[in-house]
Amino acid sequence: MTQRTFSRFLEGKVALVTGGTSGIGLGIAKGLAEIGARVVVTGVTQPEVEAGKAVGLEAVQLDVADGEAVTATIGALDRIDVLVNCAGIIRRGAEHDVAVFEQVLDVNLTGTMRCCAAARPQLSVSGGSIVNIASMLSFFGGGLVPGYSASKGGIAQLTKSLAIAYAADRIRVNAVAPGWIATPLTTTLRADEARNRSILERTPMGRWGEPEDVAGAVVFLCSPAAAFMTGVIVPVDGGYLIS
Repeated sequence: MTQRTFSRFLEGKVALVTGGTSGIGLGIAKGLAEIGARVVVTGVTQPEVEAGKAVGLEAVQLDVADGEAVTATIGALDRIDVLVNCAGIIRRGAEHDVAVFEQVLDVNLTGTMRCCAAARPQLSVSGGSIVNIASMLSFFGGGLVPGYSASKGGIAQLTKSLAIAYAADRIRVNAVAPGWIATPLTTTLRADEARNRSILERTPMGRWGEPEDVAGAVVFLCSPAAAFMTGVIVPVDGGYLIS
């Protein structure tokens, strides 16, 4: 049996991480770089691109809601071995406005599909892997974020559907579903004593996750150790979902 190892298994290969200039995406990008990948990250604004470059990553500007830009950006890469779809938005309290709801789905769900479809030819050549970013809200609802919740529920079903559709191309498609992760987006929640306490009390492991925790799951799903896994959604939540 061929030895399966995490050590530098992406040496000489290319990983594209959309939304990889901060937070969870940045943690994933760093994790993939540590195992040898040439990592390209995207940010929707030029300051985000500069932030990615500042930590030593190859960064390009991309709005995943722009189909032509997605096709051009992905087509410009000479190869893709790993695609991580981490670009996303949330508009708490505003998503009951249908226009805002549509915008959130266009970025989070349709944007993911745009990237998967555009990368499929390169991934079929490399026998590559896609990892989508789902959420705890793939499993239950959020009254303030109907658009975000719908988009993440859709990510779970999209992942399963593309896993079936892309299998003949030797492309595995999986997802991770982060729980409460310590990022700039959750700073306000962590500073709210009551909300922070309620989250920690429900989380069996008793702490907030770190971007590196999510990165570890992504690395596993991209690795030879997960060679017979496709269509799965892996919670990375310290046990929050089961409590």
